[in-house]
Amino acid sequence: MAVGIHIIADFYGVDREKIKYVEDMMPIFENTVKYANLIKISSDYYQFRPSGCSGVILIAESHLSFHTWPEHELVTLDIYTCGDPKQAYQALDYLEKALKPKKISHFIIERGVDVQDNEKIEETKAVVF
Repeated sequence: MAVGIHIIADFYGVDREKIKYVEDMMPIFENTVKYANLIKISSDYYQFRPSGCSGVILIAESHLSFHTWPEHELVTLDIYTCGDPKQAYQALDYLEKALKPKKISHFIIERGVDVQDNEKIEETKAVVF
């Protein structure tokens, strides 16, 4: 059993005008949290010049983030939630409806699947460069 679900998605063919400016993406992203019944802790957004934006919302269940490339009609998304997996799928569903991509590429990672095995997990050492 996993402790969380992590959806990594790329939305292609998104209307450039929807994803150029943070003031347009922010309400879509904030409403995603409400739609999926997630608990918002904080959020931060950044506007690139001349266009494109990024945002992250820290939620009690983990986080949501996006990055836009209007010149490529591309939005990349990171949806990571712990608890009920359906919340991650609801967030993805809302974003698909709001952004209307022509194509979606995504993959799903179940996080922490070995947590309940109670087997000794080897310690991972960080490599310093």
